[in-house]
Amino acid sequence: MPVRKAIVWTLFWIALSLLVNAGIYFVFGQQKAMEFLAGYLIEKSLSVDNLFVFLMLFTYFGIQPRAQRRALNYGIAGVLVLRGILIFAGSALISQFHWVLYVFGAILIYSGFKIVTGHEVEVHPDRNLASRIFRKLVPYNEKHQGEEFFTKDDGRWKAAPLLLVLIVIETTDVVFAIDSIPAIFGITTDPLIVFSSNLLAVLGLRSLYFVLEHVQKAFIYVKYGVGVVLTFVGLKMLLDRVYAIDTFTSLMVVVGILGFSVVLSIIKNARTNRGSRS
Repeated sequence: MPVRKAIVWTLFWIALSLLVNAGIYFVFGQQKAMEFLAGYLIEKSLSVDNLFVFLMLFTYFGIQPRAQRRALNYGIAGVLVLRGILIFAGSALISQFHWVLYVFGAILIYSGFKIVTGHEVEVHPDRNLASRIFRKLVPYNEKHQGEEFFTKDDGRWKAAPLLLVLIVIETTDVVFAIDSIPAIFGITTDPLIVFSSNLLAVLGLRSLYFVLEHVQKAFIYVKYGVGVVLTFVGLKMLLDRVYAIDTFTSLMVVVGILGFSVVLSIIKNARTNRGSRS
């Protein structure tokens, strides 16, 4: 996808999300609208990690651009299904056992600390358990570079690299969901708001991927901002019974942290560009 077209589609999905946010405001009120917006911002930021993993996997397996689009379509569909299952399972758990929120809070603080200190989860396709099992059990043609999931080689059907990439993407998303799902429950436990904010954050990932492919080095500090946001949300969950932080304050903190990380990234890139020209 050309980068200009990708930018247009990315802006379309953001505009659609804001339109849904406005609809929630008029139908359900200001509180639910703020919960949706805060949740959407957190999930969108966390989804960027998924995209960098996609980019790394496509490079590692040598997947061509046309085949990447097909893998993204199936991969994002799988992410939506997985997130939906985890959201409703998490919602059911929280409704029965409130202490689950404290477990989620601890997970977020730990995840945020790892990101800020540069020890976030690394994806190694050659070590991925699903990848190793797949290679052992399924005939595999690693030289095929087409858009097919299966290919015929020497009269025998074999799996193509595109299928293996899709499997690694889906299994890797389970790891990322451990951060993503608890984070939204730190803002709201309303299943409708949780699912809708996740849905809209994920739907625009395909176009956003092709934008990030060109500007991946432009926002180097954003991941640290995401780490701080996760830590904040985790603390909010743990301190809920001691000091409740309202949704408006949470929204402002999330916007402030992510905005500050973007500004720092822009300043850093501007200085780097000036240095390279001098």
